[in-house]
Amino acid sequence: MQRLSKDTTVFMMCDVQERFRDVIYKFNAVALGARRMARGAGVLGVPLIVTEQYPKGLGHTVAEIDLAPAGKDVHEKTCFSMLCPGVKARLGELKPTDAVVFGLEAHVCVQQTVLDLLAMGCNVHLCVDAISSQQQVDRSVGLRRAERAGALLTSTESVLMELIRAKEHESFKAISGILKETKSCAVGEVGLEF
Repeated sequence: MQRLSKDTTVFMMCDVQERFRDVIYKFNAVALGARRMARGAGVLGVPLIVTEQYPKGLGHTVAEIDLAPAGKDVHEKTCFSMLCPGVKARLGELKPTDAVVFGLEAHVCVQQTVLDLLAMGCNVHLCVDAISSQQQVDRSVGLRRAERAGALLTSTESVLMELIRAKEHESFKAISGILKETKSCAVGEVGLEF
C-alpha cells in the first residue's frame, strides 16, 4: 500500500448534518474533525466530496463546516452508502487510489461506504476522531467491521501530516495553523476515544 498523496486521494464527508447534532455521541468532536478536514482539503487541493442524507428532513451540513472546498461536490442521497450516482460519477472522474472517510454514522452510512469503496479497489482510511454514531456501541461495531473488511484506522491530524510529509512543505504553516486552531476550539470537549 502506498502512502497518501494529494494527487491520488479524495476526502469524503458523510452526512454531518444539523438534525444529528443532539443525538450523535460526541457530535461536536465529529464536527470539529470534519471542519479540520474540509479546511485541509482546501489548503492542499485535495478533492472533497460531501453527502447529505435526505436534507429535506435532516437539514444540511452544519454551518461551522465551510463547504467551499467541495464546490459542487455536495450530493443529496437517500441510500445509506455515500456512493449515490453523483458520487460514483465523480469518483470515476477522479480515479482515486485512496479515500479518507469521516462523518456519520459509523455502523450505517460510513460502514456501507467503506464496503463499497473497498469493493471498487480503493484503499480506505477512516478518521476515527471524526466518526461517530448515536450509540457508542454502534460506533465501535462499525469501526471494527470496517477495519476487518480492510479499512485503515487513522486520525485527522495523521492524514493531514502525512499529506505534507515535512516542515518544509509549502502548506506546513497553514496546516499547522488549522490543527492548532481546531485543538484550541476543543477545549472542554472530550474527544472520541478509540
